[in-house]
Amino acid sequence: MTSFKDRMIRAAKLDVHVYEEVEADKGALSQAMWVVILSSVAAGLGSAGRAGFGGILIGTVVALIAWYFWAYITYFVGTKLLPEPQTKADVGELLRTIGFSSSPGLIRVLGIVPGLTGLVFWAASVWMLVAMVIAVRQALDYTSTLRAVGVCIIGWIIQALILMVLFHVFGGPAKPV
Repeated sequence: MTSFKDRMIRAAKLDVHVYEEVEADKGALSQAMWVVILSSVAAGLGSAGRAGFGGILIGTVVALIAWYFWAYITYFVGTKLLPEPQTKADVGELLRTIGFSSSPGLIRVLGIVPGLTGLVFWAASVWMLVAMVIAVRQALDYTSTLRAVGVCIIGWIIQALILMVLFHVFGGPAKPV
């Protein structure tokens, strides 16, 4: 059994084999969930001046919900709209691989260093996006990285539209009076 820490390090190193490993390991779902939790807590700590404890807690819950919806959207787009002939996947495979693609997000804790927050968060976002493309490519058994990029872009647009509708229906963040 591969250790949790080892998997996270390999995922952050963009090791294709770890994404194949967690895709196949149905028991890795809780590990993937912990990666998402740790990554969002790191983001909260990295922006502690703005977030506070409540922000960290809310951010973690929102990250878990977003991870879950993102996996479903990616599953639908990748298996129904843009499958390759060999594409065969289930939502669990995407939950596991996408969860581990959050591993680079742990560096966001370094955002606590004054003056580095923006740079650290930007670098983590790019790194996590690359990891997600690899995770999607492996989970959906794609031979084309470009197709995985397309699935991520389409999924991001769908998720953004859903969020805009939800903000419109339920009201967005409070506006100053």
